[in-house]
Amino acid sequence: MSKPTWTSGGVAITRAALSRVEQAGREAYVRNEEACGYLEGPAAEPLRCDAAVELENLANKYHAADPEGHPRTGREYFKINGKKFERAIAAGQQQERPVKVFFHSHLDCGAYFSAEDAASMTLGGTREPAYDLAYLVTAVDQGQVTAHKLFIWEAGGARFIEAPFSIQE
Repeated sequence: MSKPTWTSGGVAITRAALSRVEQAGREAYVRNEEACGYLEGPAAEPLRCDAAVELENLANKYHAADPEGHPRTGREYFKINGKKFERAIAAGQQQERPVKVFFHSHLDCGAYFSAEDAASMTLGGTREPAYDLAYLVTAVDQGQVTAHKLFIWEAGGARFIEAPFSIQE
């Protein structure tokens, strides 16, 4: 089975969807945590992403409940409810509005795909990504959005690489 078109990059994110990602990033910065969520769009337009849905970052809750078992906070990484995310992916397929991009923010450190990001998306970093998605990282520095970068899985190199994307009005 071939991979969805959006996993090769070149996605077109509407200004409204990107504005929602930026708002989520700024609001999460105030809470001292990374924002996370997904972009979806019409199945008939495989590269178009026209809606952003924020997911709750559970990292701070896990850290507060068990600091030894979960030593890092939401400022350092994101933790989502995997079941809710999988339900969103299934619903998107059924409604012909697939989830195409997973997004998250980085606080005061730039827009790059970290080793932790790779491990999260590949369930440990030892195989291909768990989901057929592209990945958008948004830098929020001193509370302001400073960059967006899109990443895709390069199977031949077994790594994530930066890919182009565009913004549609």
